[in-house]
Amino acid sequence: MVKKVLKWTGIFLLVVIIALAAAPFLFKDKIKAMVVKTINENIDANVAFEDVSLSLFKNFPKANVTIEKLSIINKAPFAGDTLVYMGEMSIKMSVKELFNDEGEPMNIESIHTKDGVVNILFNKDGIGNFDIALKNKEEKPGEAKESKPFALNMQNYKVENLRFRYADERSKINMVIDSLNHEGKGNMAANKLDLDTKTTAKLTLTMDKTNYMRNVALSLDAVLGLDLDKSIYTFKNNKALINQLPLEFDGSIALLEAGQQFDLTFKTPTSSFKNFLGLVPEAYSGSLSSVKTEGDFTINGKVNGLVSDTTVPKFNIAIASNNASFKYPDLPKSVQNIVIDTKIINETGLLNDTYVNLDKLSFRIDQDVFEAKANIRNIVENALVDAKLKGTINLSNVYKAYPVKSDIPLSGILKADVETKFDMKSVELSQYEKIQNNGVISLSGFTYAGEGLAKPIKINQASVQFNPSRITLNKFDAVTGGSDIALTGTLDNFYGFIFRNQTLKGNFNLSSNKLLVADFMAPPAPAAAKTAEKEGETKPAPKKSTASEAVKIPAFLDCTITAKANTVVYDNLNLKDVSGKMIIKDEAVTLQGVKTSIFGGTIGMNGNVSTKGAVPKFNVDLSLANVDITQSFTQLEMLKSIAPIAGIITGKLNSTIKVGGNLDAKEMTPDLNSLSGDLLGQLAQTVINPENSKVLSALTSNIKFLDPKKIDLNKKVNLSFENGKVIIKPIDLKYQDIGIVLSGTHGFDQTMAYNVAFDVPAKYLGSDVTKLMSSLKGVDPSKISVPVNAVLTGNFKNPKVSTDLGKSVTNLTTQLVNQQKDMYINEAKNKGADAINKLLGGKGNATATDTTKTNVPKTNAEVKKQAEDKVKEGAGKLINNLFKKKEKKE
Repeated sequence: MVKKVLKWTGIFLLVVIIALAAAPFLFKDKIKAMVVKTINENIDANVAFEDVSLSLFKNFPKANVTIEKLSIINKAPFAGDTLVYMGEMSIKMSVKELFNDEGEPMNIESIHTKDGVVNILFNKDGIGNFDIALKNKEEKPGEAKESKPFALNMQNYKVENLRFRYADERSKINMVIDSLNHEGKGNMAANKLDLDTKTTAKLTLTMDKTNYMRNVALSLDAVLGLDLDKSIYTFKNNKALINQLPLEFDGSIALLEAGQQFDLTFKTPTSSFKNFLGLVPEAYSGSLSSVKTEGDFTINGKVNGLVSDTTVPKFNIAIASNNASFKYPDLPKSVQNIVIDTKIINETGLLNDTYVNLDKLSFRIDQDVFEAKANIRNIVENALVDAKLKGTINLSNVYKAYPVKSDIPLSGILKADVETKFDMKSVELSQYEKIQNNGVISLSGFTYAGEGLAKPIKINQASVQFNPSRITLNKFDAVTGGSDIALTGTLDNFYGFIFRNQTLKGNFNLSSNKLLVADFMAPPAPAAAKTAEKEGETKPAPKKSTASEAVKIPAFLDCTITAKANTVVYDNLNLKDVSGKMIIKDEAVTLQGVKTSIFGGTIGMNGNVSTKGAVPKFNVDLSLANVDITQSFTQLEMLKSIAPIAGIITGKLNSTIKVGGNLDAKEMTPDLNSLSGDLLGQLAQTVINPENSKVLSALTSNIKFLDPKKIDLNKKVNLSFENGKVIIKPIDLKYQDIGIVLSGTHGFDQTMAYNVAFDVPAKYLGSDVTKLMSSLKGVDPSKISVPVNAVLTGNFKNPKVSTDLGKSVTNLTTQLVNQQKDMYINEAKNKGADAINKLLGGKGNATATDTTKTNVPKTNAEVKKQAEDKVKEGAGKLINNLFKKKEKKE
């Protein structure tokens, strides 16, 4: 019997497990259909989801429906904007709900979302993007209201990692609640309930381009009393933290037709000055448990009124402390005599009537006292600011009194005595005459190192004068690395830069004894550790430059710098007596009238460098005057690639170069393969060293008579370059009285395709050849030249040379044959056969007794034939000696 029971029990469990496993497949289409029906009946937006799944195991005995990657995209007037996105949304319900009849709603018991985004937007017309519910049509008499596929009967809900954004174009408010985690428990089927909630988040708040909060940590554990009939939500037991500042709330929020009615009060539960330190994020304030404090710090606030399209609640927030102090146990100094008296008030319910009074903020470290006072009114339409700063701060004492984290502690003395009064509209419109400034801020002995700085900067002395119309930098004396900087000038848009994220405008004069460009370049990323490559392993791809490694010209700068430096060191170059003007604007630097002494001459420069795009670019015009060829073409990689003549030619160069291309994002050096431009130059005082050139050695081994040392290179050079190729336009050269024309191309990869054309006079063919040609009647060797072409290919380290000597010899032979033939035919007609015999082989009168050895031509054809043979014989001797160097006599 027991065995039968166990057997049937096992069979029953097996059937149940199979049923539970099969149910998701049986009900999946039904769930999907309900989700689609709910969307279509309620929402006027573009809705999509990746999948809907059903599980009976996850929350057994409850069913769990999961919707993956749900998105709701707005239609006009917010077309394309994301209203809601949920990476995952899980709905829990009773299994029996799956068996409801069609039209009968499913009761949802809990909802859980993960990795979501919610964007609530208002445009300039006050229209919100969340109004996507379909408008219900009026029901006809007797027509039953259609039932809904889902009904809420929740007991709990949970939201994980939600990003909520609220943006209003009218009020210019932008609020982001990030990393929001929230959960609530309560019987939400009841009309009145207590909802137990836990919330953590980070808050960022910006109003009219001014940032008031940035990633402020918030937490709230609260029991909320919900009266769903009257839409009233009451704070009961609650505990809130802003960073580490504790707050308690009392009161309620009611949802009305016109908006939300607030009736709240809040306060710090204690008056310890630790409350103030709690406002600072823990990462910067450290643990507060062991800090010794004296005095009080309180925040008390009251909010009462309606939030609507035109009003905000009235509020009065008071922040106060009197004669307080604090000391961290492991730091040597304390902060004393702290006084804070601040009020944030709105008495009318109109947002623009909010005002902030910082009546006093003061503290003392050792003997240094610092005080501030400010008043801000009319905050929405045109904020009016009236502020005063006065006091001294020894920055090194800040680290001795407060746990500031920094690799290199600050040092120096900051002194301020400044009054300022301005309105934001004048700042935006650059109406400096309406800005009232007076006073001085100075900084001395200040050292700072941080991200974006290649090396720590030490400001020996800096002084800023605040005048009614502008801010003047009276002195700025600093060093960084091996560089020294002295600056004076004016700032014309300081407040726009500070308060409105506008560009910082200025005009400065810079002088320096020595500037090392490397001191201002971002440090290179640490090299990856070398690992031995195993057989069959794939080599890792080289690391690409990241944005943080790349050098970027600041987008916020719009200034002109007139600079003068005795020495500027850039890479391996030492520039002397550098002067010129730099205009920094729109992430670019424009150079005007830059001059420097280098390579024994001077270089002038005009152009620009831009880092605005993904790839930095440059365009410059260079003027080289009397620079040393060896130095410039050895030390400048760009010139070396354009004309690889370093070590081969010595002398001077005068040139203009127009060049542009891309720059390496980290080193800011030209990318050679991207260069384009042209060079027009004049060589002077040149000397050729052929022994240093494999190209010249290969050329002279084929052209025997050529001595490169005697080539006159003091000529104009014209070339252009693009796509990694240099095009040399024909250059007329001279080797004694031999004309040479050089043209062709070479690549930055050192490959070449040159053509060298020679016009060679006959006298360079050797004395025997010259004598032979002289024996030909009517032939003047000084008027005969041989055209020879040499083609150079390969590369500069392994050149290949070919010539057209054979063709040149054939042309010369033809020239001589035709010349002698015509002459002999004409003479034969005029003087007869005896004159011809004498010319071809006779020795004057001796031929009279040797007539038997000479065949005297009788006809024109014979005369022509003998003339051709004689010329060919002489030409053959000439060819055998062509292009052979004449041996030197001992």
